[in-house]
Amino acid sequence: MNGNGEEVAVYEIAVVVSKSNVIKDKEIGDCVDILVAEFRNVGLIVDIVSGVSDEFIKVAAPPVTLGRAAAEIQLKKPTRIGMDLQFEWEEMDAFLKQPDGSLFSWSERFQCYHHLIYGIVNKSNLMISLKYDGKEFCWEVGQSLLQTLESKGIVKQVFPLHAEMKRKKLLRSWALNWWDLTDQPIDEIYSYFGTKVAIYFAFLGKYTQWLFFPAALGLIVQLVDFGSLQLLALPVFFISITLWAVLFFQFWKRKNYALLARWQINCTIGIGQGHKLLGMEWSYRQPPVEVIKTLGTDKAREKELYQRNEWLGHLMRFRNDVFVILSIICLQLPFELAYAHLYEVIGSDIIKFGLTAIYLFVIQYFTQIGGKISVKLIKNENNENSENRADSLVYKVFSLYFMQSYIGIFYHALLHRNFRTLRQVLIQRLIISEVLENLLENSLPYIKYSYKKYKTIRNKKKHENNKPSGKIHVSTRVEKEYLKPAYSASIVEELEDGLFDDFLELALQFGMIMMFACAFPLAFAFAAVNNIMEIRTDALKLLSMFKRPVPRDAVTIGAWINIFQFLIVMSICTNSALLVWLYDQEGKWKIEPGLAAILIMEHVLLLIKFGFSHFVPEEPAWVRANRVRNATQAQDVCSKQLLRTISGEKTSNESKKNE
Repeated sequence: MNGNGEEVAVYEIAVVVSKSNVIKDKEIGDCVDILVAEFRNVGLIVDIVSGVSDEFIKVAAPPVTLGRAAAEIQLKKPTRIGMDLQFEWEEMDAFLKQPDGSLFSWSERFQCYHHLIYGIVNKSNLMISLKYDGKEFCWEVGQSLLQTLESKGIVKQVFPLHAEMKRKKLLRSWALNWWDLTDQPIDEIYSYFGTKVAIYFAFLGKYTQWLFFPAALGLIVQLVDFGSLQLLALPVFFISITLWAVLFFQFWKRKNYALLARWQINCTIGIGQGHKLLGMEWSYRQPPVEVIKTLGTDKAREKELYQRNEWLGHLMRFRNDVFVILSIICLQLPFELAYAHLYEVIGSDIIKFGLTAIYLFVIQYFTQIGGKISVKLIKNENNENSENRADSLVYKVFSLYFMQSYIGIFYHALLHRNFRTLRQVLIQRLIISEVLENLLENSLPYIKYSYKKYKTIRNKKKHENNKPSGKIHVSTRVEKEYLKPAYSASIVEELEDGLFDDFLELALQFGMIMMFACAFPLAFAFAAVNNIMEIRTDALKLLSMFKRPVPRDAVTIGAWINIFQFLIVMSICTNSALLVWLYDQEGKWKIEPGLAAILIMEHVLLLIKFGFSHFVPEEPAWVRANRVRNATQAQDVCSKQLLRTISGEKTSNESKKNE
């Protein structure tokens, strides 16, 4: 609202158009003018901003335009009776509103914008001639205008815009608010960025909050001398952090359910589920439609086709997984072991530093090559949708990082049994590496932005070499956002956004502090401090250094939950081995009472790990009660409507007979 109480349009989408090199009067057929006119014809509010080298068409949509688009794309929204029904603008009061009071979420609005701006097609029977920069081309019948301009290079990019008032509010209450430590405005984050980003920060906040317990316990174990009970301190600490990790993930699942219920997202989290992309829940990938049509009513052939398609997909994924595992064993494992061995035998710290620099340089290229190979393998898999393909990529790429991050530590811990070197490596990875990563991930976007800004101004000066002009600078907010880098993954931009790197950093940290907890209990305190800073730096990065991310409606943390569970199992095995090493310093590996107790404890903890899922229910009772009540109400409404329909048909048939 402005000062007069009128609603101010919030521009949420920007279309980047190249400036014409030909100075000319506006003429009929100019494609940019036609694009703007078509935007206005579909009910969009348009504002054109001239930049240094490009023009920017900012787009906003009033509620009625969004409602009409939502009805056209048959968007399903939750209603007051708990059912997800197809949206109708005339019945808008029947649908639930968002936590911020708006009718549509950011993801739903983005779908509507996409439909409106890409849904402008040539509905005439003839091709339409368009002009740009002195050239002429045709807008084919039935073709999208925006896609036509993109193919010609006239439209450079379409990207979401930051809403300045909401962005500044989040900066004050979230990114720059260090006093709240782990508390975050999750509902506001969900309203502004969408479900996937909000789920990530909710997980990061809860994980950091739960880290305070093992951090305090680790400080006590590390700093307090227990005297004759010192040998019992580490086993007790090991049991405590294992139970802590198992309980944390069970309570995180409860938190996940509660968030979805609060945001009116109807989705049951279970095996094989966890994503809801752009309002469409997962469904099995069907065979080609042409094949199904040829089958007709042959149910046996149809069943055979589905089974063959299903098992072919499983076999292709199994083949790709085997290929990745063998590649890691044959190529990466010898390289990692060679580096770990050289680091162990070299005495000079300067040579160690140089060796580490070379290692980090080589491993970055190795990981990028592995990521590209993984993408090519995934394209041949029978995955249901892009989120499922992204999960498959997560598993494959994490296996590369797992070997890269932990094999050297395993080498120091289990082969050389060098506790001192092991702690040095852990301190180096936890403190130096994470600090450097935070500096890089927050400075690189600004460096990229500054370089693109410099390049834009330099090209403008080169273009106007023979024309007198004053100082050229980027002044408009929309152009500054355009020059900012996109929030994308370092491995593959097509399948994963920037949350891939953030989740990867958390998973590697979790594996580090859990798998070697008995060697360095103080690691939990370092992780807690780092994560408190990570919450604010990640928030600042999203709000100030990147373009606004495209919303993605993942309702869980996806494949990462399985990776965290795998790391818990690995930590039980590795910490048991570390305890055996402490009790068997002579290396005789005799089954004495102390060693036998450690082996028994390992098996008991593994049983507890897999049995706690029944002890702590994943779905809170109030969420389950609401779901059951909504299902009952929906069933009652459907039953009554069906009875009215049947009764109406019977009355109509009887009246026809009487006539």
